[in-house]
Amino acid sequence: MKPVDPRLVACARATRVFLAASVVLGLVSALLVIGQATLIADLVVRAFQDGEGAGDGVQRQLLLLVAVTLGRALVSWLTELAAHRSSAAVKSELRMRLLEHAVAPGVYGRARRTGELATLAGRGIDALDGYFSRYLPQLALAVVVPVAVLARIVTADWISAAVVAGTLPLIPLFMALVGWATQAHTDRRWRLLSRLSGHFLDVVAGLPTLKVFGRAKAQAHSIRAITDDYRRATLRTLRIAFLSSLVLELLATISVALVAVAIGMRLVHGELDLYTGLLVLVLAPEAYLPLRQVGTHYHAAAEGLSAADEVFAVLDEPLRPAAHTPAPDVRHATVVLDGVRVRHEGRTYDALPPTDLTLRPGETVAVTGPSGAGKSTLLRVLLGLVRPQTGGVRIGDRDLSDLDPATWHAQIAWVPQHPQLFAGTVADNVRLVRADATDEDVAEALAAAGAADLDPGAVLGESGTGLSAGQRQRVALARAFLAGRPLVLLDEPTAALDGETEAGVVEALRRYAEGRTVVVVTHRPALLSAADRVVALAGPVAADEPGTADGPVSVPAYGPPDEPEPAPEHSAGSGSDPVSGSGSGAQPPRGRPRLAASAALGSLALLSAVGLMATSGWLISRASQHPPVLYLMVAVTATRTFGIGRAVFRYAERLVSHDAVLRLLADVRVRVYRRLERLAPAGLSRTHSGDLLTRLVADVDALQDRFLRWLLPAVVAVVTGLAAVAFTGALLPGAGAALAAGLLVAGLAVPAL
Repeated sequence: MKPVDPRLVACARATRVFLAASVVLGLVSALLVIGQATLIADLVVRAFQDGEGAGDGVQRQLLLLVAVTLGRALVSWLTELAAHRSSAAVKSELRMRLLEHAVAPGVYGRARRTGELATLAGRGIDALDGYFSRYLPQLALAVVVPVAVLARIVTADWISAAVVAGTLPLIPLFMALVGWATQAHTDRRWRLLSRLSGHFLDVVAGLPTLKVFGRAKAQAHSIRAITDDYRRATLRTLRIAFLSSLVLELLATISVALVAVAIGMRLVHGELDLYTGLLVLVLAPEAYLPLRQVGTHYHAAAEGLSAADEVFAVLDEPLRPAAHTPAPDVRHATVVLDGVRVRHEGRTYDALPPTDLTLRPGETVAVTGPSGAGKSTLLRVLLGLVRPQTGGVRIGDRDLSDLDPATWHAQIAWVPQHPQLFAGTVADNVRLVRADATDEDVAEALAAAGAADLDPGAVLGESGTGLSAGQRQRVALARAFLAGRPLVLLDEPTAALDGETEAGVVEALRRYAEGRTVVVVTHRPALLSAADRVVALAGPVAADEPGTADGPVSVPAYGPPDEPEPAPEHSAGSGSDPVSGSGSGAQPPRGRPRLAASAALGSLALLSAVGLMATSGWLISRASQHPPVLYLMVAVTATRTFGIGRAVFRYAERLVSHDAVLRLLADVRVRVYRRLERLAPAGLSRTHSGDLLTRLVADVDALQDRFLRWLLPAVVAVVTGLAAVAFTGALLPGAGAALAAGLLVAGLAVPAL
């Protein structure tokens, strides 16, 4: 993973401004860090070595320390604010470009399922928040702060500076190595999430059908299996991703321990003064902290960058070259298909074999043939939605590929085999082609389509829920009649109508077809009799077999020429947990014992960090009194132990906590699905499938933050705080009381604010 993705930087001007602001704020933060360390060292020396009380000098230093601390908080807030503004600008830009590309005519890339695109545009782009709000600001600090801190340490103690300078370059080296190993796993994890989303959307959209055939409850097995696959893929990624944090923690804490021990030994021999030793001890962790935080935030950025790669992969899919030539008036132009052949990518059969067809102005042509013969593909070629591999379509003397798609589509009324209706009223759906149509226009169109019995004000659910298949077809026909365009493409327009209604529609179509070019795909004799000419497409044969000598042939073995391709079935994979197929008797949550273990590991990691600094401080303070070296050996050993323990405990805590949370979320996802299954179909009639997809994917995943960034850190903070207050209070009751008061303000008042 590149530290800064140039594609995202180029995406919005706000990103470049943000990066510049991050560097400036990082420099200010570095100066405040140095000032804070200087004040702390000076205060401790005055109190511990010089024995000064709370005089004017100490009070002034304390006030300065408070001001510097508030300054660091302000800089942190400004950095986060700039990061979120930049993130919002880039996400908005990416979403708009993705949407514009997805609906652009002539997208010739690989087909993507609706659930994948919905998740990519929603959850995927939202994942960039981690990249902008945490990773990039920390990257700016990692560039500026270590350099400034190291420069200050050099002026104080060049030996300690040499230790820090020797270990600092190892951190980005290991980060790069681990990052390269992580990227492939992160990409695979994102593909699994896309598969999860696509399957969920298929399941949610098809719940009524699944219930009718008794397969709805069984989908819980599939959801459990896919979710467990996602969990295992995530943990494989995190095991490698968290290695960077483990290495960074080890390098940083062992280096700080080495610096502390070296300072202590020189203090014992009188080669260093206490002020310099404390200054270096406080500054040394600050040199490593930004780099450690970069490693910590790396995996938060990795998912967003994997999603960004998918977004840019969609945007890079080839589009038809922009054409600005207006389409000729089809009322006076002949439409000619000359040797048009279509084969879908990855298929061994033609969806439409070489086909010749001429459509004269004002002619009604019926296209017939067995299922899979390429009839719907023929219409999509005329629409310009499918690019033929060979041959072409001419409108008059112009090639369709050279014409502006908008001016061509403005002349076409299209009724597909499965028309799309949207949530809203019947009138809204009819007015889709003419927003300024009056109520009388809508009523006339509905009557012409044999739908005079439909209330134009009736509210429909998603995909026309509330209407029968025949009624949906008639609303789509009314939409075409209202459009009043010169070229009409109809795909089985009366397939779902009874004989009486069909007769009325055919008569209306005869009147409507006057002066218009009409292409109708049908098997119904009534429509065939209304056509001026009938073109028969031959049945499917293998692509390498010869076609009939007297007519066009279409040969798909499979694919979506006339029918949508069915969603693949997902079987429960090995290692998945059995799930009851009925009722609400879900298994008990599988992650709670692991949550308790992760809280214990997190507390040990944080206590090790506290122990490292406490022991280092004690070591340096006692060493300044020149005791025998053996007197300090326990502290010397403890610093190394705490340094190693901090890194190891932190690595284990992260893995265990993520495993626990992902197991809990798998249970939640299955429970949510089971509730949806019980509500379907009547209880979900007014709920969009996109909303249900969000419930099952994005909303459930959002619960991850509740555990990982709120519940577990809160438990760890309470345990560590109580331990620190107890230990400090045992040594010095006044200090313990002050620490307890500070922790209460930080732990209760600040979150409440």
